[in-house]
Amino acid sequence: MADIAATAHLFHPLQLRELRLRNRLAVSPMCQYSAVDGLANDFHLVHLGRFALGGFGLVVVEATGVAPEGRITPGDLGIWSDDHVEPLKRIVAFLEQHGAAPAIQLAHAGPKASTRRPWQGGGPLDADDAARGEAPWQTVSASAEAAVPGWHVPHALTIEEISEVTEQFVAAARRARAAGFKAIELHCAHGYLMNAFLSPISNRRDDQYGGDLAGRMRLPLEIAERLRAEWPDELPLFVRVSAVDGDPDSGTTADDTVAFARELAARGVDVVDCSSGGVGRRYAHPEHYGYQVPYAARVRAEAGIATMAVGLVVDPEHAQAIVADGEADLVAMGRTALDDPDWPLHAQQALGAQPAGDPFGDWPQQARWALEARGPLLDRLGPWAQWAGGEEQPE
Repeated sequence: MADIAATAHLFHPLQLRELRLRNRLAVSPMCQYSAVDGLANDFHLVHLGRFALGGFGLVVVEATGVAPEGRITPGDLGIWSDDHVEPLKRIVAFLEQHGAAPAIQLAHAGPKASTRRPWQGGGPLDADDAARGEAPWQTVSASAEAAVPGWHVPHALTIEEISEVTEQFVAAARRARAAGFKAIELHCAHGYLMNAFLSPISNRRDDQYGGDLAGRMRLPLEIAERLRAEWPDELPLFVRVSAVDGDPDSGTTADDTVAFARELAARGVDVVDCSSGGVGRRYAHPEHYGYQVPYAARVRAEAGIATMAVGLVVDPEHAQAIVADGEADLVAMGRTALDDPDWPLHAQQALGAQPAGDPFGDWPQQARWALEARGPLLDRLGPWAQWAGGEEQPE
């Protein structure tokens, strides 16, 4: 985007290693459940491409399985095979062509794998699903405890299998680089495999990967360290966390997350993406906008690492304040972006951060000329409300 006023903090570029983001707005990884055999297709290209056209600085591809059994549903994207690289390259190329930095979230669903798509009712795959060609598979976790009562009971990973999972993440990072991504994010949130190791609710192990916080952090930290070694030095590594579990009395606490973030920073992680919930009972978040922003603010202040805030940020002034007040370095959007893929461009206008005298200066040229041409007509007509109110219309 063009140079803008010094007060428009939301639209200041952000430098992460050698990656320069055009602004502080990111699209969260959002599963679309629309792949076949993990392969990206035209839907993913159009779905993600519209966010680049809309002005987001960073676009993160959905949770992408590092192994077939690491998918949440049969429709998730995958990166366990070299066959997945070429379809992802198309997406990367389009995002970069239109000014957005392409990132991908590397994930293993662990105990929350082998489920139906949300519009199929969610919940574990069963014999009925198998009859239509989507059979359930064995899930894995830190311990042999179902993520949700009545769901599949996962197999507790052995030490040897933990090593295999680690190598799956490393191989996925290698493929992500081959596809041209400029950032990767390790998924350690929402009750999936890494979160299942981190949480005292789901991790009942008595070996080096369980017990106290140091033991529960061990596997995510080992994988983060391996990813940092595999990923180019000049490119950033993100980690998404659930800052607190669904059960505030027995689960992960904000203190735990700050400690985890410090260890991540020591291993070269660049940004902690702060979400919440996923283990234990459903997280009853406070019913207010930006309810997770305090977690990002605390991690940033106490762990000395850049953060990304997410969760019910819908207003440009609010997003601007989050960055201006130093609560987070990036503001990520999920459903807000789905509702308005052009949110950054609209926010830029709302904040007066567009190029001087050119309200559509940063829109794609294919749209800019038409919107500029329409402007004088709208000015002559005035607000729609005066027409709808029955006032006399001009000849």
